[in-house]
Amino acid sequence: MDSNKIFQVTSPVDGSIYLERPYANDADITHALTIATKAQTSWKRTSIEARQQLCKEVLKYFLQHQESIAEEITWQMGRPIQYSPFEISKGFKERASYMIDHAASSLADIQLKAENGFTRFIRKEPLGIVAVLSPWNYPFLTSVNVVIPAILAGNSVIMKSALQTPLCSERYSTAFSAAGAPHGLFQHLHLDHAQVASLLSDVQVDHVAFTGSVEGGYAIKKALGNRFINAGLELGGKDPAYVRADTNLPSTIESLVDGTYFNSGQSCCGIERIYVHQSRFEEFVEGFTALTKQYILGNPTDPATTLGPLVRTEAAEFIQYQIDEAIQQGAKPLIETGHFRQDLGPTYLSPQILINVNHDMRIMTDETFGPVVGIMPVNNDEEAVRLMNDSAYGLTGSIWTKDQEAAIQIGDRLETGTCFMNRCDYLDPALAWTGVKDSGIGCTLSTLGFDQLTRPKSFHLKR
Repeated sequence: MDSNKIFQVTSPVDGSIYLERPYANDADITHALTIATKAQTSWKRTSIEARQQLCKEVLKYFLQHQESIAEEITWQMGRPIQYSPFEISKGFKERASYMIDHAASSLADIQLKAENGFTRFIRKEPLGIVAVLSPWNYPFLTSVNVVIPAILAGNSVIMKSALQTPLCSERYSTAFSAAGAPHGLFQHLHLDHAQVASLLSDVQVDHVAFTGSVEGGYAIKKALGNRFINAGLELGGKDPAYVRADTNLPSTIESLVDGTYFNSGQSCCGIERIYVHQSRFEEFVEGFTALTKQYILGNPTDPATTLGPLVRTEAAEFIQYQIDEAIQQGAKPLIETGHFRQDLGPTYLSPQILINVNHDMRIMTDETFGPVVGIMPVNNDEEAVRLMNDSAYGLTGSIWTKDQEAAIQIGDRLETGTCFMNRCDYLDPALAWTGVKDSGIGCTLSTLGFDQLTRPKSFHLKR
């Protein structure tokens, strides 16, 4: 590829060109792989303590620069500025700290009992070069799940951010450099789709971690072809919530409204469909609608704004199409036209609530990724479980009840990677983050997350 070819980032805030960057060329990619291999060869021989210290310094850089990073996030993908700092100060910090603190115990040799004159143990060896492909919606929260544990495990990392948020990977490079990382241990490349496929087909890449669409997941699998390496794929979601008759309704409504509309609904584990016991349906819908109307749709650089734009015009048009299609099929919208400002630009979309919905409508089955939710009444737990599982996706499901045993029994029957009770849209770093069905394969976070970034090597020693 011509080294002068560039791409531009159009800000959803006002449609302006926020920045432009050159794509890497073939020589850049070859060089990155060469120095990543060299760096990893020596890095894998460093102590866990040294790796932990480096990652602590990287975290320190991010915390020291969280305000400027937050501004960059807002301009690149449109999240309201009052929320953007928390991506670093809360989620990024919490996840990085947990993985740093648990690296030594998670990566330690597995010692087996000496037997018949033999010493036996299993060592967790780094894979080599880990390619991290991060999305635009939570560019740091998704990438930290892999970048920090990959480095802790003794790998080197080459990162490619979504082209909507290229400053994310650049910030990582700056952070690792400021922390004193060995040359080539962490690198970023700005690549187009064809270059990503070329990178992943290279024998020097030992693992790929991708967060994005189902279509993107298929592209990753195709790029890997016949290569015998693993890919961690976090893909789509159509996450359901079930509100039981015994729930605490005010707190349930507050949490589910936030889980539906935070980040303008652009979250893989955001709430996209809600099933409410018929005895609480009208009361729930009334409260949910009243709270939704309190959002302030506006320019995300304004500290008063609580609901920002979609990432691009095409995303807003797709979501509106889903809404219009459902209405044509009989769904009833509860947010009237004109309640929210419509003059802000083509990326700004008012939140919407739909009732009279069913699973013949794509709004209840296909991923929407925007500020709209369908709400259905159900008669009992059986019906709720059936509808919650009636999906190609299986990332999270939430149950809203005062009965923990009931939540566990229902959760056992849900086809999801995570089952919540009385919360949603949150990743606890102590728990494995994983999905089933079209939500992907693999696992990040928790002590199990390190197992995806290492290979077991057995030692069987006769004395």
